[in-house]
Amino acid sequence: MTSGFWLLLAGVLVLLLVAWTAWTLTRLRRLEERVARAWIALDTQLQRRAGLAEELARDHPAAIGGDRAIYLAAFAADARAPVDGDRELAENVLGRELRELPPDLPGVPTALQNDLAGTGTRVGLARRFYNDAVRDIRELRRRRFARLFRLHARRPLPRFFDIDDRPAPAPTGAGSGGRNRR
Repeated sequence: MTSGFWLLLAGVLVLLLVAWTAWTLTRLRRLEERVARAWIALDTQLQRRAGLAEELARDHPAAIGGDRAIYLAAFAADARAPVDGDRELAENVLGRELRELPPDLPGVPTALQNDLAGTGTRVGLARRFYNDAVRDIRELRRRRFARLFRLHARRPLPRFFDIDDRPAPAPTGAGSGGRNRR
């Protein structure tokens, strides 16, 4: 084998390495954009859930009880802007309080009850999409060559958002039964 063959082989290997690096960097960039979009969707649903909880506490305290309305309003406000900075804890507390509400709230419009239940479902979906995107980017950055070449090493790894997002019991009011059937 001649030295020309070895140079050609080395050139092909370098070209493959450059192509792989370019592909991986493009994939990492796309995954970071996916994580950012998924976070926006998750944050939107969490803010909506907190807003609906505040509305329920503010406009219908008699239906949920005066003390519980005060707590619900405080937990919703803390979920929107956590005092201690722990958003996951604040969202868990709000979610637990919403799950403990009775499934049928007399005097509360069915539309508000359905919005609250639907937003709880959307929070769960948005969290799963976000965590899937985080998992994908972490997995790609953990691969041997990505670590070896320190691809995106200066960028922080996104964190999983782990909350208990079990849905609240569905409202059992008379108006909720046939609206969404097909």
